[in-house]
Amino acid sequence: STEDETDLVLLGLDMMVVIEVGEEGIPGPVTYAHMLPSGKREKGISTSRVSDMGRLNVDFLILIQSLEEELARKRMVRSVGEKETALLVGVEVGTDWKERESMEELKELAISDDIEVIGTVVQRIKKADPRLLLRKGKLSELALTCLQTGAGLLIFNNELTPAQVNSLAEYTDLKIIDRSQLILDIFARRAVTREGKIQVELAQLKYLLPRLAAKNTAMSRLTGGIGARGPGETKLEINRRRVRDRIARLNRELKEIKRQRQGRRSLRESKGLPVISIVGYTNAGKSTLLNALTNSSVAARNRMFETLDPSSRRLRFPKEREAIITDTVGFIRRLPESLMEAFAATLEELHDADLLLHVVDASSPRFEEQIKTVDKTLADLGLSDTPTLVVYNKTDLLKAGESDWLSGKEDGVAISAISHATLRPLVERIERHIWSE
Repeated sequence: STEDETDLVLLGLDMMVVIEVGEEGIPGPVTYAHMLPSGKREKGISTSRVSDMGRLNVDFLILIQSLEEELARKRMVRSVGEKETALLVGVEVGTDWKERESMEELKELAISDDIEVIGTVVQRIKKADPRLLLRKGKLSELALTCLQTGAGLLIFNNELTPAQVNSLAEYTDLKIIDRSQLILDIFARRAVTREGKIQVELAQLKYLLPRLAAKNTAMSRLTGGIGARGPGETKLEINRRRVRDRIARLNRELKEIKRQRQGRRSLRESKGLPVISIVGYTNAGKSTLLNALTNSSVAARNRMFETLDPSSRRLRFPKEREAIITDTVGFIRRLPESLMEAFAATLEELHDADLLLHVVDASSPRFEEQIKTVDKTLADLGLSDTPTLVVYNKTDLLKAGESDWLSGKEDGVAISAISHATLRPLVERIERHIWSE
């Protein structure tokens, strides 16, 4: 039965054997099932049936040993690279079936966090289970897939409540994180400066504070490894009072950093140099553009959230003109609120900008949605009225004819940040914006 198969997977049994007994107490047909090392069959479970005990000609010890050896080999292969392996899960609830559109982005986030993705699953449901989100049967299938592939992590594209994370971890015996925690983990990896590390730790503690109430083994999965970089396991397992004290202390440190930052801004304003701020969706090429315009070497890689700490450089124009140009952290849809709050001091500098360069990855199939996300974030920050120039980047990745639509974009300019020949029109547009007569 389905219940037997669920027990087989979640209880980690070697085999499930069911013996049918007749009305007279005589044993009848025998059905036995075991998990397969690979998902060659739909459910990943092999089921066999014989008419009576006398026809049961199986050496169970040899069978189980061979299965365990193959499973061990698969786990060993997965561990060679020392990467966390994960199965990505998206749950579409009701008629709002848009989860598939964002699963590719979740995969990009996981890869950016150095996680090996072994597969993605999207499940449509009419109503979410308040405790487990999914039906137990589907969760058993996910747990079996993870067992067969050696994956120890389920990453949900949905926002999970603390109770759901706890229940899912208990039910599947796997590490469970959601999209927000994955983003927090990436930020923790990228933080370099003291300010960046403080901001990330503050965001993580605010996010995990309501989750510290868990009092079972799920807590160790929640706080260990993926999703808990930065503060570290010991800090995340302390009690609520000490967490609040730590948050208060970090806020005081950020306040002091903000005061120092304000001093630098005042000094910059006294020199009368205009300020240009580069904004955009994560991995749109903002740092690459900063390097190209200023001949700098700010860290720039093709992965999400490469830049957390703002970088400022001088941008020189013809006629002996200069401006300050600043790179900022990238935006993303459904950015965790705790991160927005923690990086508020950094984002405040955008209000000093005389011009915003909104960098767009023109090669992304989701660029229109990404533009809307950035515009909404800027509006939330009160920057809708700041002059903005849209920069359609990565045109070198477009095939012949795919860039024709860019010619009609009067609100922006098309470039490739890795091709200096395309930057002259952009520099001229910036100059006209700032020193318009």
